[in-house]
Amino acid sequence: MSITKTKLVPIPSKNMIPERDVTKPPILECRSLGIDFGGLTAVNDFNLAIGRTEIAGLIGPNGAGKTTVFNLLTKVYQPTRGVILMDGLDTLDKTTVQLSKMGIARTFQNIRLFANLSVGDNVKIGLHNQMKYGTLSGILRLPAYWKQEKFARDRVRELLSIFDMQDLVDEQAGSLPYGAQRRLEIVRALATNPTLLLLDEPAAGMNPSETAELMENIVRIRDMFQIAVFLIEHDMKLVMGICEGICVVNFGCVIAKGTPDEIRNNPEVIKAYLGERKHA
Repeated sequence: MSITKTKLVPIPSKNMIPERDVTKPPILECRSLGIDFGGLTAVNDFNLAIGRTEIAGLIGPNGAGKTTVFNLLTKVYQPTRGVILMDGLDTLDKTTVQLSKMGIARTFQNIRLFANLSVGDNVKIGLHNQMKYGTLSGILRLPAYWKQEKFARDRVRELLSIFDMQDLVDEQAGSLPYGAQRRLEIVRALATNPTLLLLDEPAAGMNPSETAELMENIVRIRDMFQIAVFLIEHDMKLVMGICEGICVVNFGCVIAKGTPDEIRNNPEVIKAYLGERKHA
C-alpha cells in the first residue's frame, strides 16, 4: 500500500513540510541541533520540520545518529546546541515527562513493556496524563474514582481495537508474540494522547505480512487521530511506501531531505548506503 503523493513546500526557516500543513506552524522543528559526547560529535547541525499531519521518516546507515536524534527530541539527552520547538514552544530545559505532557510519545528499538502486567494495564499506564481523580478519591473509592476507571477501561479497549487486540486485554503482555508486543507498545504510546508519535524501528522483527499491516495501521492512526508520525526504519519498502518527507543522516549530519522519489534517486544517499564504486 502507499499514501497519496504529497508536495513538500518551504516554511520561513527553510525547512519543508507537506503543503496541506503549511497554514499552521510545524508540530516539531529542529534548528541547528547538535550534541557532543566528550570530544565526539554525535549529531551536528540537524535541521528538520514536521507538519502537523505528516508521516516522516529518518533513515541512514547503522550508527548514523538516528536514535540519538530521537533521544534529543524526547530529552533523554539534552542538546549541546540548537533549538527544538514543539508546537512552536522552545523545549529548552524540559524533561521527558514534561515533553510527554506537551504531546510527544515514542516507542523504542528494544521493546519496553511491563512484561508481567496485563495488556490492558500496559495501555492504562499510558493514560496517566488523562486520569482526573485525586489520591483521596482513589483511596476511598469515591464516585470520581469509579467514573475515571470506567473511562480508562473503555479507552483501553478502544485503543486496542486499532490493532484488533481488544480480546487480549487480560493476557500477560510478556506472553504475546513479538509482533503483538510491538503493536502493544504503539497502542500504549497512543494512550498518552500525543500530537507527535515517534516510532523507533516499528517493523523490526516483523514478517512481510505483519509489516504490510503495520504500514496500513500507521496511515490509519495518522488519519484517525490527525497527528504527525516520525519514524526510524531500515525497511525501505515501508519508508518509501508511507513517508511523505524523508530525512537521511550519516555520521550525525543531514545529507538529504525530500520526498521518497527525491531520496531514492539522490547520489549522496546511494553513496551512504552502498559506498562508492572503486574503479580498477
